[in-house]
Amino acid sequence: MRDDLSQAVLAREEVVRYLQGTHGESSEAAHERVYAYLDELRTTQRYTLYRALKHPVYPILRKIERHVEYIERAVAATTGAGRVMYASNHKSHTDYLVEPLVLDDNGVRPPIIAAGINLFVGPLGLLHRHVTGAIPIRRATKDPAYLITLKAYIAELLREHDLLFYIEGGRSYSGELKSPKTGLIHAAMQSETEELVVLPLAVSYDLVLEDRILAREGVKRRQRPFTHELAEMMGCAVGYRSRAFVTFGTPIHTSEYNSQSRRDVLDLAHRTREAIGLLYKVTPTALVAAAMRPSIERPELEARIDEMLGRLREREANLSVESGRQAVAEASHLLEGRGVIVVEPNRYRVRNRSLLRYYARTIEHLFAPAHSRTP
Repeated sequence: MRDDLSQAVLAREEVVRYLQGTHGESSEAAHERVYAYLDELRTTQRYTLYRALKHPVYPILRKIERHVEYIERAVAATTGAGRVMYASNHKSHTDYLVEPLVLDDNGVRPPIIAAGINLFVGPLGLLHRHVTGAIPIRRATKDPAYLITLKAYIAELLREHDLLFYIEGGRSYSGELKSPKTGLIHAAMQSETEELVVLPLAVSYDLVLEDRILAREGVKRRQRPFTHELAEMMGCAVGYRSRAFVTFGTPIHTSEYNSQSRRDVLDLAHRTREAIGLLYKVTPTALVAAAMRPSIERPELEARIDEMLGRLREREANLSVESGRQAVAEASHLLEGRGVIVVEPNRYRVRNRSLLRYYARTIEHLFAPAHSRTP
């Protein structure tokens, strides 16, 4: 017996057409594939248990000091009859903890989270399926059966739930804000949900927990089991402390765009990505990393950051410091403790170039021409 959501998915026009064997396979084979993907996507959110999850993950959460900006925008967006799609950048696996807990801390109803399928293994996978209400996303597949089923599932899900998704797809291994993915936005626009809004959301850290892992690879070459990544992250957590800044933007009404126009879908995705980029908190560590040279005296470093801050103010960037002196004072011990730089009397030297470049790239988008698009 399939649940109501699955039945609604199977009744959608695009799914019905696929089940009739319109993609070069038999109707029986099409049914088998769609049913398998529906079983994979099925999720349940048990909110009372969901809230209790902050306790077993406290050893990690206590290392991350949460700061929230403009939460009133999320509160206002969720008080009406419409639905909300939170579109966030993706820095770390800790995003899955930090962002939902910021909403919970402020009494905002919890969204369903779109997460990479590699997170759905072992006990963690059971928690995602039966407690947090996350749905597994196969980001790299081009299987039409999967894409049709996923889009239909998202469309029906939005009738009852809000959704949090990561517009870049996976985490940024290079540090930069990546180009937007359009699949989930397109699915949401086709859901015909009344008063559906996209709420841009940016998360930023002084230090990213798995920065060494990401910076070492530079680009994602293969999907690794999350259990392996988790073990590496636990090693990175030794001595780790950071602030997390979660900033909410102004809702974008999807009714302003035509869901049948690919151009409109792209325009909405790029508008959302640009909004996220401006919301992204510019941390002291990013400023110091971007201004560093292999060897530089402190006054010159501060002056370079002051020049950068002037340009960032012109872009109306979300700044965490007022001056180069403040940025250097706040970032020095963090970057030195992380092994990124060496601090000598009145001079700074680079110790780990890949980590330095990783943090420098986190604010590159703010120095690019406005409205530019990455091919």
